[in-house]
Amino acid sequence: MFVTSKLWVDDSGYESTKKAFETSLKKLDLDYLDLYLIHRPRGDVKGSWKAMEELYQEGKIRGIGVSNFLPEQLNELSSYAKNEPVINQIETHVFFQEKILYPFLKNSSTQIEAWSPFAAGRNNIFSNPVLASIGEKYQKTNAQVCLRWHFQRGVVAIPRSSQKAHMMENIDIFNFELSATDMKVIESLDLNRSQFPEWR
Repeated sequence: MFVTSKLWVDDSGYESTKKAFETSLKKLDLDYLDLYLIHRPRGDVKGSWKAMEELYQEGKIRGIGVSNFLPEQLNELSSYAKNEPVINQIETHVFFQEKILYPFLKNSSTQIEAWSPFAAGRNNIFSNPVLASIGEKYQKTNAQVCLRWHFQRGVVAIPRSSQKAHMMENIDIFNFELSATDMKVIESLDLNRSQFPEWR
């Protein structure tokens, strides 16, 4: 079992981070976490990162990362960090392809993870005719086309589902490959804006 937890903005800062981390461990009844992320680049990020680096050195966290960080915020973090974030968990999907952040992260040592690979179903992604047309060629669903698109871009995508059928569908993406033309067509779906303005 791989366990990830996040540090919320209200808990930012050196001492608060240490306390929040111990609270998470206690609630989860674990000795360590696989991955611990700063949820947003707000508050005392420098203090939080220092605390997380110490917890990492102590073996209490296997990997430390961030979420929703832009290039300028990652550059600032790099100015004092001893350890680069292993992951930046961001909003990215076919409707928001992050044309600036994506290449920045691809040229770094930080892995991109999509926190909403299906855009939470917005814009009728599961019935989108462009994705359906591509999927028809491979006998795949829109969801599978989306996940394969993420995979071919080198993005970690972990869709949430409690239904076994959807879980099976989501993992069945390794027996086909989207062509360069398919990838270009999907690129045309980009709206170049967040689909969750209420969360910004």
